[in-house]
Formats: sequence, structure tokens, C-alpha cells
Amino acid sequence: MDAAQRGRLAWRCRRGMKELDLLLREYLDQHWAAAESCDRDGFARILELPDPELASYLLGHEVATDITLEPVLAVLRGLSARRTGGGSAGARDPGAQGTGAVQP
Repeated sequence: MDAAQRGRLAWRCRRGMKELDLLLREYLDQHWAAAESCDRDGFARILELPDPELASYLLGHEVATDITLEPVLAVLRGLSARRTGGGSAGARDPGAQGTGAVQP
């Protein structure tokens, strides 16, 4: 990837939600270079999504209608889970009141 292309992608990773900024940049820095071309294309399409829609996919509230995005969304969910200390996307267990428990 040339510097100009990387710069454009990095700029597109900037979001209104800081959490998304961090996840998208982490994917770009650690996974994009080794990703297959279909996943690179998927990442570029993910960058076009509005923040609320992307957050909903990452939190598991909605399923992406474009199934070709799923491999990249799965990696992003894994990065999110690692950042939050577990769970598929760091979703809170509603039955664990006050414990801060994360769903497995």
C-alpha cells in the first residue's frame, strides 16, 4: 500500500465516535495489509457506513445486510472484545446488575 492510499484510509477511519476511530485504525494498522482483496474492499465499504449503523453491527444489535462485510466485522468485533476484556463485542449482560459482567 502506498503512503497516499494509507493516508486516505486513515483519514476515513476518523469517526464521530472515538471508540470506532480506535477500532478502525487498529484494523488498518494490524490487519489491512495482510487482508485478502475482498476483505480490503469490505473494509472500504465499512468506512462508508454511518456511525450508528456500524456500531449496531459491531454490538450485535443488527446483522449487516451485505454478508461480504461479515469477515471484517468479525475481526473488528474481536478487536473490540479484546479492548473491553471479553465478550463477543463487549456487550453487557443485563442479568448481571451492577457487576459489570460481560457476556461470554
